[in-house]
Amino acid sequence: MSQTVRPREFAMTEQQLADFQRDGYFGPFTVYEVDEMRQLWRQERLRLMDRGNAIYSVAVAESGNTNIANYDRHLDSAFLADHICRPEIVDRVMSVLGPDVLCWRTEFFPKYPGDEGTDWHQADNFAIPSGRPQLVWPGDGVHFGGTITVWTAFTEANEHTGCLQFIPGTHQRMVYDETKQAHYNPDRINQESKNGTKRGFFGYDYREFQVDEDFEVDESRAVPMVLRPGQAILFWSTLMHASLPHDGSTEEMRLGYAARYVPTSVNVYPNTTELFEYGGSVSLERYGSVVVAGANDNPTNRIATHTTTGHPFRTR
Repeated sequence: MSQTVRPREFAMTEQQLADFQRDGYFGPFTVYEVDEMRQLWRQERLRLMDRGNAIYSVAVAESGNTNIANYDRHLDSAFLADHICRPEIVDRVMSVLGPDVLCWRTEFFPKYPGDEGTDWHQADNFAIPSGRPQLVWPGDGVHFGGTITVWTAFTEANEHTGCLQFIPGTHQRMVYDETKQAHYNPDRINQESKNGTKRGFFGYDYREFQVDEDFEVDESRAVPMVLRPGQAILFWSTLMHASLPHDGSTEEMRLGYAARYVPTSVNVYPNTTELFEYGGSVSLERYGSVVVAGANDNPTNRIATHTTTGHPFRTR
């Protein structure tokens, strides 16, 4: 049973929800003021360099081209633990997913001067590239799965530094098959151009996952998601999204922090004790999803109530 839900200052209005259901995204909205975010990040980036309490080992984190090094730092960082539970985020996520919500993953997405953009893609069960679903929604009649992602800009994210791009309304139908096999080639990284834009996907060509080999993304409909530091955007992972390259016109890196949410009824990392990622794998022995709203009544999910340093997660 769910806990009594406290008043939600940042809940989405009926019109905002209708727009979200039509377009697949909501925002930008403010989580931190610009100067506040800049000051916080100056402090926290130094603390995050210490991985002594991170749940994934340094050796694995530094191997290959996997992004695991940037995963789930909310499980050891008090700042990030508080971030994923902020009412500016959770109230809006609850508007979409209901009263009982897990944060099951977080990721840093850095982009340095000269880095390529990210291929157009969708994510439903996050099986790429291992072929093992990382999320399983209940029931057979759910017309989509996926996750709600809240992507917060910790630095400037614009058309020069490599902001996100969305194609509105593409979240209701998957045009990619996450069970298909693709060819990994690290030599592709920062070397390929697609439709005139430097894009890649961690050594893969995401077009190889297309259900229809002749499908072409209609980039004329793409909308850039320009965010100031401290602003966020909320979207379905099944929404067609990409990012632009960092054109090098500034020396500042672009850094986004993605927190991913599902209802507690969703099974997270079912029937596995390992997380498989591009170029590597890690044990889930120290992993746990975080209940950010309501209560968890799903015994299959591992739950973390505190960070590895003892900082409690705040549940709405």
